[in-house]
Amino acid sequence: MELFGATRTYVGARHALIARDGHVASVFPGWKGAIAYVLISPAMGAGITQLMAVFEEDGAQIVFPMDGYEHVIYVESGKLNWGERVFDNGDFFFVPPATKLVLKGEKGTRLTIFRKQYEASARVKKPEIVTGSKKDVVGEPFLGNEKTRLQVLLPTDDRYDLAVNIFTYESGATLPFVETHVMEHGLKMLAGQGVYRLEDKYYPVKAGDVIWMAAYCSQWFVAMGDEPASYIYSKNINRLP
Repeated sequence: MELFGATRTYVGARHALIARDGHVASVFPGWKGAIAYVLISPAMGAGITQLMAVFEEDGAQIVFPMDGYEHVIYVESGKLNWGERVFDNGDFFFVPPATKLVLKGEKGTRLTIFRKQYEASARVKKPEIVTGSKKDVVGEPFLGNEKTRLQVLLPTDDRYDLAVNIFTYESGATLPFVETHVMEHGLKMLAGQGVYRLEDKYYPVKAGDVIWMAAYCSQWFVAMGDEPASYIYSKNINRLP
């Protein structure tokens, strides 16, 4: 039994844990039959926005403006249409800035969406649309550890300033060391549970939780429980600070 008025959610200056018990819905212009949960945004000091979108009826539609923002959409459940393209559970796609982005889906479809201002560079070409599916991306052992598998969803060449990966841990597996780096993360737990260290705090986390990590936020994770733990996360790459 949870204590009345208690929550696992914590929002600080350099990291945040957004637990599912406190999610509040938003509605935006051009969104019909769908709601959004803005879980990470510049309002908390982040450089990226991370949304969860839920389709509440068949034929629901969400529209994003054609602006300088790039998007990565991951289908957690349901079925989604973008133009003539159809996406199912575990599918994903990258949309470059200034691209028409109108998404339609069936009732119950749930998406994780990463939205970031694209950092253009005269030295590189513009990024292209990328589509794929989690099931087709090989999970490589992380730093040689067979109990931790990393799936890299997007190209890593310098046209792209955003990476999105899925990290899966067997129970008891950990990040090999406490990481401290310039990359910012937006993260969502997809399955399982564990403990996440953020700076000097330790947080129990489980599927559905969202974490924001600012640049140089020390971080570490251990998977716990009876099943593997898995999360999807973003990070900024390929641009000189």
